[in-house]
Amino acid sequence: MRTEKAGTERLYTYEDYLKIDDDNQYELIGGRLILVPAPRTIHQELSGELYSAVKEFVRKHDLGKVFYAPMDVLLSETEKPQPDILFIAKNRLDIITETNIQGAPDLVVEILSPSTGKNDRVEKSRMYYKHGVKEYWIADPDHKTIEVFTRAEQSWNLFQACDDEDILTSPLLTGLEIQLRDIFPQTSSHG
Repeated sequence: MRTEKAGTERLYTYEDYLKIDDDNQYELIGGRLILVPAPRTIHQELSGELYSAVKEFVRKHDLGKVFYAPMDVLLSETEKPQPDILFIAKNRLDIITETNIQGAPDLVVEILSPSTGKNDRVEKSRMYYKHGVKEYWIADPDHKTIEVFTRAEQSWNLFQACDDEDILTSPLLTGLEIQLRDIFPQTSSHG
């Protein structure tokens, strides 16, 4: 198994993924095994701040559970992403198992990095929509922006595009307000 990795034409299943015997992180998208590189510090800082804000709100209002990467989300036998942050509503906690999440989270947050941007915006976006994710956030730490997408009849609908001067709100988590200037790392610059 070690000789066949990302970029080959072979379609992988979750069972194949479980047999991988190295310490790398992988996602399974449409049967393709994708190596997930270690995130940059700006990514981790943003992820931690967003996770804390969402988790605090969810806990305060007893809405469900919030997790952060790496956490396997098993959507199908050939699709196993590891979203940066995910929320599962209280009435759906039965999809949480000891080893993974079995089904679509209600909210998924992906934080862009130079190596994952295309996958997050296109392939993973389509996959999350297909499997029933209700809300999808795409955060860009380099440009200090977050886009909030909600489900429409046939694709995602852009609910809100905001930058570090805005307050992010969520249709799914009614009442959540995140002042983005407090969330984005202050060490990076616009551009």
